[in-house]
Amino acid sequence: MKLWLVFLSLFAGLQYQLWMGQGNIPEVLHLNQLLMTQENENRQRRERNQMLAAEVMDLKEGVVAIEERARNELGMIKQDEIFYQLID
Repeated sequence: MKLWLVFLSLFAGLQYQLWMGQGNIPEVLHLNQLLMTQENENRQRRERNQMLAAEVMDLKEGVVAIEERARNELGMIKQDEIFYQLID
């Protein structure tokens, strides 16, 4: 009988640690969710950084990218070019 009480108290103590103690199951599940969210955000930022790095390389190495940007963002045209603006 005393052995059963010892086993029952050990079991209860372990269950308490598992559910209420430091590093308990709900806390671990919450931290896993936070980790997945952070990994997703990191992946998106890595992709964005790769696109920006490619754009920087284009701007450093190529005149075409600079010309395209000047045309689209600043509305610049070359000398002796005719500019047509279409309005919807």
